[in-house]
Amino acid sequence: MKRIYLDYSATTPVHPDVVTAMLPYFTEKFGNASTIYSYGRETRKAVEETREIFAKMIGADQSETIFTSGGTESDNHAIKGVAYANKTKGNHIITCKLEHHAVLETCHFLEKEGFKVTYLPVDADGLVNLLDVKKAITDRTILISIMMANNEIGVIQPVSEIGKLAREHKIYFHTDAVQAFGALPIDVEKMNIDLMSVSSHKLYGPKGVGALYFRKGTKIFPLIHGGEQEKRRRAGTENVAGIVGFGRACEIAQKEMSSEVKRLTALREKLIKGLFKRIPEITLNGHPEKRLPNNVNISVKYIEGESMILNLDLEGICASTGSACTSGSLEPSHVLTALGVSAEHSHGSIRFSMGKFTTVEDIDTVLTKMPEIVDRLRKLSPLYKQGKSGECNCKDGNCR
Repeated sequence: MKRIYLDYSATTPVHPDVVTAMLPYFTEKFGNASTIYSYGRETRKAVEETREIFAKMIGADQSETIFTSGGTESDNHAIKGVAYANKTKGNHIITCKLEHHAVLETCHFLEKEGFKVTYLPVDADGLVNLLDVKKAITDRTILISIMMANNEIGVIQPVSEIGKLAREHKIYFHTDAVQAFGALPIDVEKMNIDLMSVSSHKLYGPKGVGALYFRKGTKIFPLIHGGEQEKRRRAGTENVAGIVGFGRACEIAQKEMSSEVKRLTALREKLIKGLFKRIPEITLNGHPEKRLPNNVNISVKYIEGESMILNLDLEGICASTGSACTSGSLEPSHVLTALGVSAEHSHGSIRFSMGKFTTVEDIDTVLTKMPEIVDRLRKLSPLYKQGKSGECNCKDGNCR
């Protein structure tokens, strides 16, 4: 059985060219990048070359970037770093109910530290309203953090406009671009971004490495203390092999971005249209157009998302019910709840996210198997029977 992977939003396979670029830094070029002899100079050069690649890709200066262990650390560093460094100026942060837990949990932590946080609502399509942002700003606001593209529903926020608003009020603007980086063109200057988090493993690079951009002049407190690495902004021995891999992944993503956006958008539309044609009583979650080119998130009425995932897996198809970081939770998706989706429909959600190795044939297979699975599960569902008959068919009269 051929296995079909459709969970690229959770993680991506490491590109073969990335592996090739990394290999020497595990064996021949193993020096500590903080040392001053030849082994160290060699690896330091590789680190700085990646820093230049990343900076050029986002329209920044090399001095404005540091390497981290991934998106979660970058989000924590950006939000806590700005909060602690600017607490004499203010204690108010604005974010959004759709954010990744790396942002939300960081904000919850800061609330316990005495900071005030406003969690903005979104409309039914998952978009933040600029008027809501403007109304939330106070003279104590020091940071606005709104993600560029959502990890569950793929919705792309009006980042440039939010950044402009923040700049007009002299407030720092951070965006979690973990899902967007490598999939969308980003220019931090044109988009009015002061801080931005990215992660390597979302664009065919290795896990355990990411980056944080922060504009020159940004007051930010270090999250990790220790050595002199990253100009004392992020202590710890550099993950040289990972950083090199990240750099190569950036180069490949930039080169292929235009063609991949076109190809993935076509696959996305084929999947959406095919599912709606073949399966009754489903809804698309998130804006139909202002979304990542590879994201399809639907709710299927009357059945559980986990049941669909397990049945798809038996057919060799890997998808998810949402964020990989909350896959063990029984709670309805906070993202879908923010959209106004009921708990019942939220539990019936499934996310397909396509990538570099997804083919038209893969989508055709999903369009063949998914309707069969839904039909089979609905026949077993008391909720479906109740919905069709208008009354409960359970023996105890207690459909759940």
